[in-house]
Amino acid sequence: MSFFGDLPEPPAQPREPQPVQPGWFGPPSDELPGIARVGGFVYKSQHKVVVLKLVEVYSTGCLLDLVWSVQRGSESDQEWREVVEEGYNHPRSSLDTRTGLEVGVAFADGRKAVAAIHGPSAFEDPLDVAGPVLATLGGGGGSNNSGFVQFTGRYWLWPLPLEDITLVVRWQALGIPESSLVLSGQQLNAALDGVQKYWDD
Repeated sequence: MSFFGDLPEPPAQPREPQPVQPGWFGPPSDELPGIARVGGFVYKSQHKVVVLKLVEVYSTGCLLDLVWSVQRGSESDQEWREVVEEGYNHPRSSLDTRTGLEVGVAFADGRKAVAAIHGPSAFEDPLDVAGPVLATLGGGGGSNNSGFVQFTGRYWLWPLPLEDITLVVRWQALGIPESSLVLSGQQLNAALDGVQKYWDD
C-alpha cells in the first residue's frame, strides 16, 4: 500500500455560481476573437503618430489596440524627459477624462462614447447600461530611450457596432490635435465569422 494511500480525502467543496459580467465590462472570457484588419493612422506628423493596429472582434463588442509613438526632434534633455513622462499616459484623476490621451468613438446616428478609467457603474446601475460604452482596459507595455517613446493602450467598445464608426483622438499636452479614423462596420461584422467559443454548450 502506498504511504499516502490511507490519507483522508478532503471534503467536497460546493461549486459557487460564477458571477455574470455585464457586456460593457470587457471582452467575454470564453471566446477567441475574430480579427478585423481595419487599422491605420489616426494621427501622423513628422515626429508623432497614433496608430490603430487592429481590432479584436467578440460577440458582444470589440477591443481597439492603439499605439502612440513620438520620435525625438529638437527637444532638450529636460523637454524630452517631459515628453517621455507624458507618453506613459498615467491617469491623473478617475473623474477627469481630459488629461493625457483622449479617445472617443462617434456613431453615424450621433451617439458617442468617450474612454475613461471608470465604468458606467460609477454613475448608474451596472446591469441597466444602454451604451455605447468605451472602457479603458489598460496598456500593453511600451519602451523609450533617448530617441523615441512608444506605448500601447487597449479600449473596449460595447456593444459591437453594426455600422461605420469614427475613432477620434486628441492629446493636447503632446500637441496632437483632434484627429480621426473611420472604421468599416462591414469589416467589423465580417470578423464575427472568426469568433470561436472555448466551450461547447
